[in-house]
Amino acid sequence: MRLGVLDIGSNTVHLLVADVRPGGRPLATTSHRTVLRLMRYLEPDGSISETGVQALVDAVTQARETANAENVVELLATATSAVREATNGTDVIARIEAALGQDLQVLGGESEARFTFLAVRRWFGWSAGQILLFDIGGGSLEIAAGPDELPDIAASVPLGAGRATIEFLPIDPPGEDATERLRTHARETLAPIVDLMREQPKPNHVVGSSKAIRSLAKLAGYPAPGWSGSERMLLPRAALGSWIPRLARLPASARQELPGITPDRTFQIVAAAVVLHTAMSSLGVDELEVSPWALREGVLLRYIESLSWSAPE
Repeated sequence: MRLGVLDIGSNTVHLLVADVRPGGRPLATTSHRTVLRLMRYLEPDGSISETGVQALVDAVTQARETANAENVVELLATATSAVREATNGTDVIARIEAALGQDLQVLGGESEARFTFLAVRRWFGWSAGQILLFDIGGGSLEIAAGPDELPDIAASVPLGAGRATIEFLPIDPPGEDATERLRTHARETLAPIVDLMREQPKPNHVVGSSKAIRSLAKLAGYPAPGWSGSERMLLPRAALGSWIPRLARLPASARQELPGITPDRTFQIVAAAVVLHTAMSSLGVDELEVSPWALREGVLLRYIESLSWSAPE
């Protein structure tokens, strides 16, 4: 059975197509991304501008056409913080649904964290024990922790890389004073989550799962042996911290020449680095591992699980 997951996020509209079967691992066949950076289309009243809505509708239409061309049987369409929090979100959702020809599932921040945590748990396996997860999107940062498939704690805070760039680092390059203001804001925003995490056991694995974190790991991390001879990426907090002053002094045009920094991430990578470093510091994390699976895989896995339980005997 061929399924598609359409993730309408703050940075991109991303279609993942995979072949699935009940009880099996999803096998990705196609990945199609349109870079939007919806945060740049936000009006002062918190609405998405008409230009932004039309760009979103065009990207969704293209994704629907790709899904049809790939013979997708069912498309699981989700939207996250940018659409969820827009003051004209109801109208935007209606226009997306009209372009898709189907309903759109708008995920809350905790649901994002739970789906992503499921994907990470399945990737690492039950033997991974207690997991602490960080996932940085364009609009929000998700943090989750627990020893099972459903996290004991799942939280979302408005510290996404796109949002933080617009609010705290609008000048290119931003400089160190601006990054320190963002760091102070991030530390204050994270304080309630730090309190929540105090009663959680020490994690066996600390995991980062977003594209921004993968980019930072390619820049400041290093590869290490994984299970069954595979390779995994590790990102030390100290190495990440050493890069932040350099990133803050470089213009965006120069950042994309660095390892792992793609053109669509170059404007937001400074904010992502500051937010992630602050989160790691606040929770006493010295190093994290990068997961190749995240929200889209979590949505797929939950759907496959429903197929497994409903399959005829």
